[in-house]
Amino acid sequence: MVLSLKGVYQCASETSFIHMSISRTMYTHEEDGEDELSDYITQLNIHESCQESFLKSAASLAAETDENLRVLAAIDQGEVLVLTDLLKGSGAFREWDSRGCLPLHRAAVQPVLEVLKTVLRSATQRLSLEERTAAAEGETPLTLAVIAGLTHNVRTLLEHGASPHNTNGKKESPLMLAVKAGSYEMTHLLITYGAWAEQVCWRNWTATHEAAKLGNTDILMLLLRNGGRVNHKDVTGATPLAVAAEYGHAHIAEVLLSCGSRVNSQACNGESVLLDAAGSGNTACIQLLLDNGADANLPNATGHLPIHKAAYAGHYQAVKMLIPLTTKKAIKEAGQSPVHSAAEGGHRRCLELLLAHGFDVNYRMDARKSETYRDMRRTALYFAVSNGDVECTRILLASGAKTDLDPLCCLLVAVRSGCYDIVKLLLASKADVNRYFTVVSDTLFPTALQYCLKDEVMMRLLLNNGYDVEKCFQCHHDNASDTGDEGQRKIPFCEFMSLCCVLHLSGKVVLTLLDYTSHVHICSRLGAILEKQSEWPEIRRVLGTPRSLGHLCRLRMRRSLTLKRLNNLEIMNSLIIPPGLQRFLLYQELDLYTSTGS
Repeated sequence: MVLSLKGVYQCASETSFIHMSISRTMYTHEEDGEDELSDYITQLNIHESCQESFLKSAASLAAETDENLRVLAAIDQGEVLVLTDLLKGSGAFREWDSRGCLPLHRAAVQPVLEVLKTVLRSATQRLSLEERTAAAEGETPLTLAVIAGLTHNVRTLLEHGASPHNTNGKKESPLMLAVKAGSYEMTHLLITYGAWAEQVCWRNWTATHEAAKLGNTDILMLLLRNGGRVNHKDVTGATPLAVAAEYGHAHIAEVLLSCGSRVNSQACNGESVLLDAAGSGNTACIQLLLDNGADANLPNATGHLPIHKAAYAGHYQAVKMLIPLTTKKAIKEAGQSPVHSAAEGGHRRCLELLLAHGFDVNYRMDARKSETYRDMRRTALYFAVSNGDVECTRILLASGAKTDLDPLCCLLVAVRSGCYDIVKLLLASKADVNRYFTVVSDTLFPTALQYCLKDEVMMRLLLNNGYDVEKCFQCHHDNASDTGDEGQRKIPFCEFMSLCCVLHLSGKVVLTLLDYTSHVHICSRLGAILEKQSEWPEIRRVLGTPRSLGHLCRLRMRRSLTLKRLNNLEIMNSLIIPPGLQRFLLYQELDLYTSTGS
C-alpha cells in the first residue's frame, strides 16, 4: 500500500512537470535552437529536483504511514479539503519525512495560508511549533516562513504561539532573518510579538548590524525605537556605524551618529570607522564622519591609516580628501607611505595625486613592515615592478624613483618575471644590469643572466645594455695560480651551466654571449660541456676565426664611451653621434625585443 501511494505521489509530480513542459515548449517555439536546448536542460533540472524533493526511497517510505504520505502530498499540492479530512489521523502530523521535516515545516513555506491554518488545527502541531528541521540549518517553522517571505504565515504562527526568540541552527533569530530579507512588515510584526532588537547571533551580530549593512533606514529606525543599541560590537569589534561605513551607507551613518554612535570606535584589529569608510570610497560617508570628529590619523593594528586603505582601493576622491588631514608623523609611525599602497593596488591616478602633493617617491618601509614580505621589499617601485604594472612603474621612475633601494633589486625582479617593458624602463633609468644577489646563489658572473637563460629576447636586452659578458668566462679551472683567489668561493659560469636543469641550454647561451666579446678562453670544464651540444661546431668556428674589425671597433668604442654615457639619451641623441653609429653602438640589429614588435 505504501509503494502504491508513492506511485500516486510521483505521478502527480510528473503530471505537473509535463504541463509545465508543454507550456514552456509553446512559449519557446519561436526561439532559436540554443534557447530551446537551454530550456530543455532547465526543465530536466526542475524534474530531477522535484523527484529529489518529493519522492522517497522504498526503505524510507516503508517507515512512514499511509496517512503521513497523504498529508505530505496534500500540503505540497495545497489540497486544503484533503488535509481537513486527514485531521482525524493526528499522529500522521508528527512524523518526520526523509528530509528531516515535519508536516508543519512544509506547511510554513506553503503560499496557501489555509494549508498552514489547517495543519495547525491538529492539536499535536502546537507541540511542533519550535521543532527544528534535521538539516544543518536547523530551521523552525517560523524561520522558514520568514525566509520564504510569507508574512501571513509568520503572523499565523505567531498567533498560534510560535516564539519570536528561538533561533535556527545558525543562531539567526526570526527578527534577524526578517531584516536580512529587507521586510519592514515582517520586522514590525515580530517586534509587535515581542522579538528582542538586541538579540545576537553566533558572531554577536545584531539585527541593527544587519539593518546598517542593508542600508534600510526605516527598518533601522524601527529597531532603534525598540531597543536596538548603536554601540553594540560584534565578535570582530565592529559597531553598526562601522558596518554602515564599510558599505558606504552615509544616510545610515547619519542616523546612527545622531543616536550617539561613537565616531572613533575601533574594532579588535584596530580598524576605525573612518578606515572602513575609506575602504568603501564613499565620500559622503567620509565627510560625514570627518564633520563629526573622526580622526584621520588613527591607525589599525598593522599601522595602516585611512589614507592607506583608500589609496590601495583606488578611491581617488577619498585620497584627495584625506591628504591634507593626514600628518607626516602618523605616516612615519605607520612605517609605510600611501604611495606604497597606491603602487601595490596598481592605481595610477592615486599614485600621481600623492606624488603631486609631495609624497616621497623613494620612501622606504620600515623594517617591521618590510619583514612581513618574504622578499623584504622596501619601496613603492618594487610593488609596481613585482605586480608587472608598467604604467605605475613609468610614473614612479619619471618622478625620480631609484632602482636599487631594495634588497632584491627591481631589475632582477622584472627579468625573472619576463617583463620586457619594465626591464626597458628600468635600464633607461640607469638600473645596474650587473647587480649581484648572493642570497640564493653567489655567482662570479652578475645575477641577471641566470634568470633569463631560456629567454634569448631578455638575454639580449641585458647584453645590449652593458651586461658584463667577460665575467662569464672567468674561472680558476685552467689557472692553478688562481686557486686561492676570492673567486674560488663564488660559483663560476662553467659550474653553474653544469647543473642538470640548464645543461641543455649551455650551447645556445654561450653562442649568444660570443656576440658581445672579442676573443675569450673557454675553460676545460665548460669545453667538456659544450662538446656535447649541437651548437658546438658553430662555437668552435667563432672561437677559431679572427673577429671582424667592425665587431672589435664596436667593443672598443663601447668601452671608451662607458655604460653611463651609452645609457644617457641626451648624449646618444646628440648630433655628435650619427643615427647609424648610434644604432651600431647599441646593438640594435641584435635587439630581438624591438625587432619582434614587443
